[in-house]
Amino acid sequence: MLSYFFEGLTFQFLDLLIGFVILIKGADFLVNGSSSIAKKNGISNLAIGLTVVAFGTSMPELIVSLLSALNGKNDASFGNVIGSNNFNLLFILGIAGLIYPLVVQRNTVKFEVPLSLLAAGVLFILVNDHLLWKSDNDMISRMDSFILLLFFGGFLLYIYRTMKNASEYGETQEIKIYKTTLALGMVALGLAMLIGGGTTVVNSATSIAKYFGLSEKLIGLTILAAGTSLPELATSAVAAYRKNTDIAIGNVVGSNIFNIFFILGVTGFINPMSYNQALNFDLYVTMASTLVLMIFMFTLNQRKLDRWEAFLLLSSYVAYTVYLIGME
Repeated sequence: MLSYFFEGLTFQFLDLLIGFVILIKGADFLVNGSSSIAKKNGISNLAIGLTVVAFGTSMPELIVSLLSALNGKNDASFGNVIGSNNFNLLFILGIAGLIYPLVVQRNTVKFEVPLSLLAAGVLFILVNDHLLWKSDNDMISRMDSFILLLFFGGFLLYIYRTMKNASEYGETQEIKIYKTTLALGMVALGLAMLIGGGTTVVNSATSIAKYFGLSEKLIGLTILAAGTSLPELATSAVAAYRKNTDIAIGNVVGSNIFNIFFILGVTGFINPMSYNQALNFDLYVTMASTLVLMIFMFTLNQRKLDRWEAFLLLSSYVAYTVYLIGME
């Protein structure tokens, strides 16, 4: 009986790993195929970067959050987004900053990091109706989702105007062009892999949670959050190694804004979700981590995340994870 238990558990972890690989590779196929089609139809690199690439690389989080919500696992859906943001801020920036100190553009410090803090604050207000309206019905409604998507539209406009002034953007974005039939096949395969991989990830994570008696909230904040953030981890780590530090930190900050305004906006619009107030602690961690990042960027070596600061971020993530597990 015990051997059967461990065999089943091993299978679920293997299933989860395979699901993440399929999910992330599916996003790659979707992005590459769609970018090729867009480029062949005369769409600029800037527009492709703002739409196809940005949306495609966030597909793992979107699919997992949406499937979790549609299956009634709201804690996992919220936990995936909030946990991803904490993983991005503390773990990914910690790793990237240890590889090479991160120096960023003035716009990132003045606008994008504060906007990331604003996103977390807006989410906190929208999901905590009991604080403002004395209501017991804490949730993301379709109206709340519409507000998030309005903020997302403003963020896209800001990015468009910022990138439009960056003449080097078009030169650094390399878009490979495939035959139309192959590109269409890549898009179709990518979508199928996203759905299949996302379903596998959600089901496997749920089974693992049942094995260990873990909550959906914890699974969302840890396993799902880390797994769906692997593309951001790879991008930022490689960018730091190559000393492209703007990309390393911009990728994380942009992803956090994208996760709240777009992913929760779309998920909540399709399927309004009740909110567990226990997740407020994790939102506090998001806001506090963003505020600490702002302090690091504005003090001492301005616009620079030093290695010792990166180590503090990474250590904080370890402590946060230990706390989450201990609270179960």
